[in-house]
Amino acid sequence: MALNQIDEGGVVILAVDGNLDGEGTQALEEKVLGLLENGTTKLLFDFSGLDYINSSGLRVLVLAYQRLKKNSGLVAICGVKDYIQEVFEVSGYDKIFPLYPNRGDALSGM
Repeated sequence: MALNQIDEGGVVILAVDGNLDGEGTQALEEKVLGLLENGTTKLLFDFSGLDYINSSGLRVLVLAYQRLKKNSGLVAICGVKDYIQEVFEVSGYDKIFPLYPNRGDALSGM
């Protein structure tokens, strides 16, 4: 898994490539917790390069959502592939997270 951080207009974008499981999930969780501790209030997960996400990866998203919601923050997700979108829909996560087709739409929507 590769993780790139981009700061754009007050939004921290975390672009995740590859598979989000095992070690990758732990790295993402540490990154997210560090950002939240440093005062990040808008977090966008760019999953256009994501090929797989397991339940521990989904848990990191919920953790970010719960912590940011307390502080009137925002979490959004963009670039989700069709088969990963199905995971979000089956789990009901599409009701929790705003899902955008691409980064530009997500930044506009946030």
